[in-house]
Amino acid sequence: MELASHSPRWKTLIAFAIIYFVWGSTFYAIRIGVAEVPPLLLAAVRFFAAGLALYLWMLAKREAGPTPRQWMSAVLLALLIFVGDYGLLFWAEQHIPSGIAAVMMATIPAFMALSEIVILRTQKLTFALAAALLIGMGGVIVLTSSSLKLSGTPISRIYAGALIAGAICWSVASALTRKMPLPASKAVSSGSQMLAGGVMLFAASAIRGELRGFHPGTVSIGAWFALLYLIVFGSIIGFTAYVWLIHHESPTRVGTYAYVNPVVAVLIGYLLGGEPLGLRTLVGTACVILSVVLITTAKAKK
Repeated sequence: MELASHSPRWKTLIAFAIIYFVWGSTFYAIRIGVAEVPPLLLAAVRFFAAGLALYLWMLAKREAGPTPRQWMSAVLLALLIFVGDYGLLFWAEQHIPSGIAAVMMATIPAFMALSEIVILRTQKLTFALAAALLIGMGGVIVLTSSSLKLSGTPISRIYAGALIAGAICWSVASALTRKMPLPASKAVSSGSQMLAGGVMLFAASAIRGELRGFHPGTVSIGAWFALLYLIVFGSIIGFTAYVWLIHHESPTRVGTYAYVNPVVAVLIGYLLGGEPLGLRTLVGTACVILSVVLITTAKAKK
């Protein structure tokens, strides 16, 4: 892909700041929201509203909408990404610190590498890649193992497993994206997927019984602000910045958000949410981030 040149440096810095710090802060916003709003319902409102806004904006610009076949692809990807990945993330954040959730989700590049080996067969399992994957899994073990005598409470394996399952869903969806028919416009493609994901999350929320006993009038201003932040900054502005960067910077540089976001999330959770920052969290986070750095740099050298 040929990158556009002469893009103003200030625009580049702002776009990187958005995908680094805004995306990193969304984990704490999710934690605030799910404390008062049922998790799947909160996720449904976030992605349906953001997807609808993005989709209508692109149609107003006279972008072509998805064909029926492309809608089928969007629905399948939305099931994996928004129901499988984000649904489990929102659910797990009711019970575990937001920073730890971000670290667990940072294993996505590891599972993406495995998807490229198993599904796409575009990458081979080298010694360096295997070592990076083992380091990342070691970080997960540090965060979950009660046998390790480290300061800090290990997170429940149930919620850790849910987050790992979510990371696998995202990685499989990323691999399938390269093979499935989707709109040429990334904005239309993402908007349609968010719309479909929002609808399915509403359905899942209803099936789970989240609407029973939920009264919007009891939700605090802070939780509503967290939801608004997730819709506007986390989804619409964050996605716009990401797409702009993809067209102006190398994928390797843009991909650095994968190991900056967990650090930002851990620090925000500690500073604003009083989340624990013991040796267990520090060692586990360091292992996962090192794994992501090794995996992304290995891909860049291919």
